[in-house]
Amino acid sequence: MEIRRTSRPYLWVLLMLLGLWLGSVLAKGAGNQTTPTTTTTTSRNWQRYQSQSLNESQSMAEEPEILETTSDMLSHSPHETHLTRTSVIFGLTKVANESSVSQKCHAHLRQMQRGILGKQPWAMKVLDASGTKPSGFVYGQNYWLGSREACRGVQRPVGITLSQNFDRVMHYGIITQQAPFDMDYRVLYLRHSSPWQVEIKLMSEQIIHVGLCLPSACSSEEVKHLAQDYVAGGMFTENEIFDIRPEVVYMKDLQLREEFFERASFRLLVACVLVTGALMLCAQQLSATKKLAPSSEEPDPGLAPAESEVWRGLNSLLQIEKLQKYIPCWDVPTNWAKIFAVRENSPNEIPLMNGLRSVCAIWIMVFHVVWFMYFTVHNKTVLISYAEQAFFQYVSSAPLLVDVFFTISGFLQTFNFLRNSQQLEAVRRNSPSENLRLFGKLLFHRYLRLGPLYLVVMATVDLVYAYIGDVSVYHINERFDEMCSRHWWRNLLFIQNLFDHRDMCANWSWSLACEMQFFILANALLFLYVKYPRAVKALVVSSFVATIAWSYGIGLSIKFQLSFDAAFATGTEIYTSPFVRVLPYILGAATAWLLQENRVQLEISEPRERFCWHLALLVFFACIYSTVKRDLGPLMAITLFVMGRLFFSLSVCWMIARSCGGRGVWWSRLLEAKGFQHVSRLSYAIYLLNPLVIALFYSLTNASTHADPFMLCVVTCGFAVIVYLASILFSLAFELPFSNLSSLLNRRQCKPKNA
Repeated sequence: MEIRRTSRPYLWVLLMLLGLWLGSVLAKGAGNQTTPTTTTTTSRNWQRYQSQSLNESQSMAEEPEILETTSDMLSHSPHETHLTRTSVIFGLTKVANESSVSQKCHAHLRQMQRGILGKQPWAMKVLDASGTKPSGFVYGQNYWLGSREACRGVQRPVGITLSQNFDRVMHYGIITQQAPFDMDYRVLYLRHSSPWQVEIKLMSEQIIHVGLCLPSACSSEEVKHLAQDYVAGGMFTENEIFDIRPEVVYMKDLQLREEFFERASFRLLVACVLVTGALMLCAQQLSATKKLAPSSEEPDPGLAPAESEVWRGLNSLLQIEKLQKYIPCWDVPTNWAKIFAVRENSPNEIPLMNGLRSVCAIWIMVFHVVWFMYFTVHNKTVLISYAEQAFFQYVSSAPLLVDVFFTISGFLQTFNFLRNSQQLEAVRRNSPSENLRLFGKLLFHRYLRLGPLYLVVMATVDLVYAYIGDVSVYHINERFDEMCSRHWWRNLLFIQNLFDHRDMCANWSWSLACEMQFFILANALLFLYVKYPRAVKALVVSSFVATIAWSYGIGLSIKFQLSFDAAFATGTEIYTSPFVRVLPYILGAATAWLLQENRVQLEISEPRERFCWHLALLVFFACIYSTVKRDLGPLMAITLFVMGRLFFSLSVCWMIARSCGGRGVWWSRLLEAKGFQHVSRLSYAIYLLNPLVIALFYSLTNASTHADPFMLCVVTCGFAVIVYLASILFSLAFELPFSNLSSLLNRRQCKPKNA
């Protein structure tokens, strides 16, 4: 009896411990009902798992004390500490308290934390959808974006059908279970200063993008403050390993703001589209009424009353004589035929220019594919290393091809002016005021041909960048929407290249500003040349020497180098400056003067002719590949830059001059092919649109890209098709109509003089 009395307390203790253990197991099972087993799952088990998963959201709401028990049991487990230090989303739930966020946000974050610790399927999907550090940080992997699609899957079941005939070990709740509250995907941007990442100094490399799947009840400002507390608290383990030293910059909810529709560019584009559409409709109606008999002026009796009124209104509007003269400029079938017309080359033309324009426009587009890819690629260092390899020099040196357009523009400007004998005679006999009016007329027609499409693209750039600034997962370093809103007047006056290249609206339009400035300068010199030829010759030679001296002076003063980071940093002084870029324009103009004014005919034997053609091509590509070695001192670098552009432009001048005389070799005949006439007509639109299209498509991707040469070829082909189609559309609407209008006005102004 004594022994039984003394052993009974131990028995009760054992029973109590056993009861507590069973209770904890049952509580854990209630918190995670969909834990798979290694046994096979039959059709009956499948249905049971599905019904359990669909009811789990309700059970979580009805049994909060079970989840609390689970959380308390796991609160000191090692994996919680690991999650806090490696997962930003879990770390935010740990630093959240009722004083830092709203009550609803705090409750949802706590419930999300308990769900992760209890391994609830919906919470595990939240954890999985949120970004953590991937590999590749050293070479530029700053896109810890997680999965935007996976975060959407937390809100609604994944639309997938799985056969019941196969055994699976998966948690079925990851397909069917939804979050008990609304979730959305946002991106947190952290600036780092880690010494363990290659720093290329091309804008936004040091911005880490962290994708987070968050409760909708938490505002972005609240989450931003939580992130600041999280990184300041030293809980971020990557900070200790890679010395990241993160600093919260801002947070983006990826939602389009209402201010988007209030932008001036939005209203301007809508107005342009409506007016252009109305003009095209009027042109179509005018064309149709001309084909109809006079007796058929009444509308079709089958039309609705409203349609009949529109028909009558258009007809009455088109009776105005002035409109009948100008409206056909917007006729779509006529303009479409002009774009696609291919004819035999005239003896007075230089067909090689069509090939040069077309090839260079596409070539520069390839460069822009790589350039804008840089801002979304997660192995930036590898991409730059490709650009410095010999094989890829044709891409990395593509900006040199802009000099081809400058050379052609200088040649055509001078060539067309000097061979217009009627205009030359008018300039000789005109007074200064009359010549000033003639100069203004030429400038007006130049603006009329280039301005409309350019201004529409500029407004589109403002609107597109405002859009991607709101909805893109990427940090947009070049906020052209802000630049265009502040500095639109610079683009309107074609003087944006006179300012810092970082403050430009649509910074790729710098060359268009240069061309307009060169056009004004060349016209002024040509007007003076008619009356004072010797003085102008001296001015041109002085300008040629001055631009070389200026380039050397600037290059040495800023210690110019050929590396990509130095080239970008010195873009304002070296790349976009009209004082540096005028060299090929002068060479092109001088070539036209030699051909037209002095009638120079270089007679050489056919073998030497072929040799010179092939030598010109060799010089052309040698200049492109001249920067394969980039680690040069400032003197060598600026010499290679200036002399390379000089000989490059001279090779283009040879091609143009000899093609003008009807000479050529097999590869120049390829550039004179009639098919290039079509692409050449679109080259202006391709030049303006390709950076915008490429940047838009890259910015709307949800995952960072990988620099791979083979996939880059495929992507480039896709962009070429999209840019080509967009160029046709914009040319039909905003370029050809105004070119037609300019030609029409020119003909009307010339008629009285001819009479």
